[in-house]
Amino acid sequence: MLIKEKLVIIPTYNEKENIGRMIDKVMSLDGNFHILIVDDGSPDGTADIVREKQEKFPDRLFMLERSGKLGLGTAYIAGFKWALANDYRFVFEMDADFSHNPEDLINLYDACANGADLAIGSRYVNGVNVVNWPIGRVLMSYFASKYVRMITGMRIMDTTAGFKCYRAEVLKSINFDKIKHIGYGFQIEMKFTVWKLGFNIVEVPIIFTDRKLGASKMSGGIFSEALWGVFLMKLKSLFVSYKKLHSLH
Repeated sequence: MLIKEKLVIIPTYNEKENIGRMIDKVMSLDGNFHILIVDDGSPDGTADIVREKQEKFPDRLFMLERSGKLGLGTAYIAGFKWALANDYRFVFEMDADFSHNPEDLINLYDACANGADLAIGSRYVNGVNVVNWPIGRVLMSYFASKYVRMITGMRIMDTTAGFKCYRAEVLKSINFDKIKHIGYGFQIEMKFTVWKLGFNIVEVPIIFTDRKLGASKMSGGIFSEALWGVFLMKLKSLFVSYKKLHSLH
């Protein structure tokens, strides 16, 4: 019998240098992790590498192929819907480029298995744990999280983190049609939504290491858009009940 408990969602766009090694590493971990790749039409052959790996892991590796770059948020939402339709109990977000250490998946799972509704792999809960980033980018990321905490009132040190584990019950409570950010602001909006809905959020310390292969998808424009969106998101929350907004009934 195939036990479908833990699903790791990995969005990809031009990750041929990383995706094969990432799949092998996650599959080697204890705990029977499954992977869902959401590929946005990578022209570099990323999806072809995934298909080759599916022959090796036919019951644990899956892929959604999309027509083009449709945004990080929509990729994860497609993955969330697939995970819920396939009855997974714990759903993870992780980057393909090894900036997130796959071995930390076990720590995130343990946090959710022991009471957390959302476990965040946090770069800032124990100081600043970022390796190989230029100081300017470290400062931009750190103070962005500080700004988000100040505006929203969330007591989360790493508000922009993209390495997470959700209990399925959390995702079932969210109306994805109401999630408006599709870029990196998506990570902030999802945390804010989970927080407003009253779930238990735990930060698990990680060390974040910048990618060695492939090109970063981050830009200053993406960050600016996310931070302006935070202000509007908070303003909206003053007038709208999130429990009513995300009611699926």
